[in-house]
Amino acid sequence: MMLLQSAPAGGGFAGGLPILMIQVVGIGLVFWFLILRPQAQARKKQAELLSALKKGDDVMTVGGIVGTVKDIKETKERGEVRVTIETGTAQVVVERSRIIRVGNDSAPGTSAPV
Repeated sequence: MMLLQSAPAGGGFAGGLPILMIQVVGIGLVFWFLILRPQAQARKKQAELLSALKKGDDVMTVGGIVGTVKDIKETKERGEVRVTIETGTAQVVVERSRIIRVGNDSAPGTSAPV
């Protein structure tokens, strides 16, 4: 006895294509809301935090150096902004992008100031 199965009347794969497309779009939306959008918001907040940087602000760098901004200079050859930080009796020059805290405002994705 031979069992023969006929193809489904809906045409096989073509019937499941809309469901597959809905699933792909759904996964894309979840990815965007959970990963891409929060990262973009964090970058925007960090840029605002650093653009408002001025002399006399208390800052903390990625390396943990805490001090006061003494000078802000833009280098002409690379367009980088360098910040001179005075901490105790020492002065340290860092790139502006390495600052994670200004006053009591922390950059997104960092631990809250203690």
